[in-house]
Amino acid sequence: MRLFSYESKFSQVVMMLCYSCFLNLLWFFCSLPIFTIGASTTALYYASLKIVRGEESYPARMFFRSFRENFKQATQLWLILLGVGLFLGADAYILYHLRKNSTGGTAVFWTLILALVIAAAVMYVIVLEYIFPLLASVNNTNTAMLKNSFLIGTHYLFATIMIFAVHFAMFFVVVAWFTPLIVFGEGLCAMISAYLLNSLLISVSGTPEDNAEEEQEGEEPHETV
Repeated sequence: MRLFSYESKFSQVVMMLCYSCFLNLLWFFCSLPIFTIGASTTALYYASLKIVRGEESYPARMFFRSFRENFKQATQLWLILLGVGLFLGADAYILYHLRKNSTGGTAVFWTLILALVIAAAVMYVIVLEYIFPLLASVNNTNTAMLKNSFLIGTHYLFATIMIFAVHFAMFFVVVAWFTPLIVFGEGLCAMISAYLLNSLLISVSGTPEDNAEEEQEGEEPHETV
């Protein structure tokens, strides 16, 4: 019976999976208009980080609180990133076909240009991994958020690689192996990422205790450096 007690590791894991499933459903339905993906992803990470830190037992309340408070900035950042992503994707597609249909020096030229676009895409993915967890943790300008996301992502490369691996593994398993796992989807990815990022985000945004005191006093949370 001890295995099923609330304090047991087994029960904690099951609870986390239940939270992940529930938050994934909230994230999915709140992302349906497409332009709200930024706000819903920020809210997903906000709730996940609260759960990981043991600060909140009402994930829906935390999710919609963050969704409401960060909607404007998260939407602005998401639309910027969406535009950049579409631009990079279109460039890569065009350059790939130009290289494929070229020979000699022209093919080398297009290969070099394609390599630059791929490098830019890697930078883009790094920013995309960190921008919404960072927005869920601190207040700052859009420019600072984008810059700090890239700087943090390149400084903590192991965490960056692990977060990418978690999302890639979920995508691969859902598409190629066990589609019903989509019920956990981004919710589980965010929960695992929250475990990986928790200490990192505390270091750049201040301690949870400091942030809690500021929220009670009505002050703004710490900004990143």
